[in-house]
Amino acid sequence: MPLPLAGRPLSGRHVAVLMGGLSAEREVSLVSGAACADALERLGAKVSRVDAGRDLAAVLTALRPDVCFNALHGAWGEDGCVQGVLETLALAYTHSGVLASALAMDKAKAKAVLAAAGVQVPGGGLFSRFDAGRRHVLPPPYVVKPNAEGSSVGVFRVFEGANAPPEALLSAEWVFGDEVMVEPYVPGLELSVAVMGGRALMVTEIEAATGFYDYDAKYGEGGSRHIMPARISAAATERAKGQAAAAHAALGCRGLTRSDLRYDDVNDILVLLEVNTQPGMTPTSLAPEQAAHVGFDFDKLVLWITEDGYGRRDAERSAG
Repeated sequence: MPLPLAGRPLSGRHVAVLMGGLSAEREVSLVSGAACADALERLGAKVSRVDAGRDLAAVLTALRPDVCFNALHGAWGEDGCVQGVLETLALAYTHSGVLASALAMDKAKAKAVLAAAGVQVPGGGLFSRFDAGRRHVLPPPYVVKPNAEGSSVGVFRVFEGANAPPEALLSAEWVFGDEVMVEPYVPGLELSVAVMGGRALMVTEIEAATGFYDYDAKYGEGGSRHIMPARISAAATERAKGQAAAAHAALGCRGLTRSDLRYDDVNDILVLLEVNTQPGMTPTSLAPEQAAHVGFDFDKLVLWITEDGYGRRDAERSAG
């Protein structure tokens, strides 16, 4: 549980905020990290803002923070790699550990684990980007996405009646790996559920200005509208929250996660698309909005995440 916010609860504690990084989500991470670092300073912490590069181990060895707040997004920072560095350095850190981070980032492996746990996931599968770029590997409509990226980077929706797949899949400039996840498009509503310490907070309905919740809709000014709570039945709300909590547990996640779902409200079909183990902490991010809606303003949420990471390492050391 979080500490009370009386006074300056992190006074004297040194927190390294990891941001930026090497992935296609670098710019989003810089915004998330800056917002979290500002909150930590308001809470009284000594904050080191670390633009995480390949010298991260050396930088953190010199800093020796009490805890690392991992505000990285995407490959390397969110897929278990940085988590492995932090484990090797015996540093406390926020969010999920090595295995959960690696599983959640790999969409194909995550879907297999989630399906085995009874979570409803879309069909489809992994295909060579070259095959998927030359012919329809699924009947349209469908969605093509990198197998190991987030923030809707490199995602394409192929509409019913489309003559050809996305040409970008065959481009020499494609940098998201040679395997892509191709899934049937589920019509209906875009939903999101944040899970905090194993508890699903609420369901947000997302209306994208362009009709598709892509990168620009997520982070652009006016790109989407967040409706809280979602305009769905009480039964569908409980199902969405239950699926998000079950996914968090099945992958072995810790701290704060956010699950993205699609809900075909005409046919009452709900599927979980993916679990984000380090949700965005930007001004337009969903998890902070949901936390605020249930009584955790931004600073209180950042405090909870930090104390969860630090307290977990204390517990592990005591058990050892």
